[in-house]
Amino acid sequence: MRRRDLLKSAAAGVATAFAAPRMGRAETTNKLVFVPTEDLSVLDPHLAGARSRRTHAYLVFDTLYGIDASWAAQPQMVEGHQVEEDGLTWTLTLRDGLRFHDKEPVLARDVVASIPRFAARINLADALMAATEELSAPDDRTVRFRLKRPFPHLPEALAGPGGIVPAIMPERLAATSPFKPIAEIVGSGLYRFLPEEHISGARAAYERSALYQPRAGSAVGFTSGPKIAHFDRVEWLTLDPFSAMAALHAGEIDWWELPPSDLVEQLARDRNITVISQYATAMGILRFNHLHPPFSNVAVRRALLGAVDQAEAMTAVAGSDRTLWHDGIGLFPAGTPFANDAGIEVLRGPRDYTVVRQALAGAGYNGETIVVVAPTDVQPIRALALVGTDQLRRGGMNVDLQEMEQAAANRKRQNQAAPDKGGWNAFFGLVDRSLPNTNPYGNPMIRADGLAAVNGWPTSPRIEALRAAWLDAGDLDEQRRICAELQLQLWQDVPYIPMGEYWQSTAYRKDLVDVLAGCFAVFWGIRRA
Repeated sequence: MRRRDLLKSAAAGVATAFAAPRMGRAETTNKLVFVPTEDLSVLDPHLAGARSRRTHAYLVFDTLYGIDASWAAQPQMVEGHQVEEDGLTWTLTLRDGLRFHDKEPVLARDVVASIPRFAARINLADALMAATEELSAPDDRTVRFRLKRPFPHLPEALAGPGGIVPAIMPERLAATSPFKPIAEIVGSGLYRFLPEEHISGARAAYERSALYQPRAGSAVGFTSGPKIAHFDRVEWLTLDPFSAMAALHAGEIDWWELPPSDLVEQLARDRNITVISQYATAMGILRFNHLHPPFSNVAVRRALLGAVDQAEAMTAVAGSDRTLWHDGIGLFPAGTPFANDAGIEVLRGPRDYTVVRQALAGAGYNGETIVVVAPTDVQPIRALALVGTDQLRRGGMNVDLQEMEQAAANRKRQNQAAPDKGGWNAFFGLVDRSLPNTNPYGNPMIRADGLAAVNGWPTSPRIEALRAAWLDAGDLDEQRRICAELQLQLWQDVPYIPMGEYWQSTAYRKDLVDVLAGCFAVFWGIRRA
């Protein structure tokens, strides 16, 4: 079937399946119907993919540590840990009663096999493995790290949340290459994935796991604490925005994860719908290709700090209500532990594009064509790209804006060829707070070790030295000092330019309560009133 036909079929299914009164549906099926940001096309929690893959992963899998509401790592699958030999030995003890959805117990050897698989894709976990002399399973419930040097951020490295989820899976699946999808989706989390009901481009379904035992306690964090399921089933439907809006108004779906900002006001007028305007945040970025002129020249990149107007950019993305966005944003999101104002004056104050043009000319820019890549099908990024491109043009840059679907844009951004040979010079994008870009190893855009870095491939020995210093720092005040110095270095080397931060909205039926805000869509604790 073509994807268009699948979408039509899904939309038709909503109308027919949920024609019954709402209370009757709740009483007879006890299910939650959810519309994610985009289709669920990647199922492996350790592979890169869209936001929906991470949300799916936290439904099905669990992690050794989770993140609480203050962005600190807390034990999750582990009962606790002991640190000995001046920080060179960490002994983790698994909680009793952990079971995979195939009814097998979660054993320490499953953990030992899973960690290297996800570490190959997660910066902070990869740094942990580089510092590890030996990772072993002395018995079924004990995981032991013997380190070459102290690594105070070990819990954070195993916690996430991230674009790649540090999920624990059975040893037989964890033995699969981290660059190849696993053959089965078997986790130990709150819900069991139903592969027979998954239709790519249309739907996915999950069933509450009777084997899951929530950890003790009452403090529920973003991905930590007791995870309680109040629904027997969770169903996902892939719908276009107008079908999703109609279905939510009609009570045919329960929750729409991220409605576009231009539809939020209309949803809020429905007395049967709750709209949370400050649900999850994302930071805008202007990312440069450091391999090719003109952005291989740091003076050109630095000149554009005077062109970026964060307030204008965020207004284009999120509207004129200043409670829904922040300007004056540097490396880290507002309100997170390492957010700071070091050097932020470079992005504050009136923008003088005459000065920018003079600085670009002084740096050697002579009007060469700049290829900027932008998606047509992701509305916030497209809005950011349009206003950002206009700012570049006002600064005197000759911009060739190439718009294409997000999948094609992602492929193009991986191309290291020269811009006139199919490559690119710059793109605008969004970095989700819950990556988490809340520390120097969680923010992928600050990494600056050349071809090992993410698309853009910046090189800065000083940035890498500061990131390494943060890894070794156990004292919070010292970590904060390093992060302020790192932000000052951002304005010198300019691997990218922050474009501001905005709140994304979510919308759900009034009879849903206890939806957790501040991170991303999670399904524990949510219940029907």
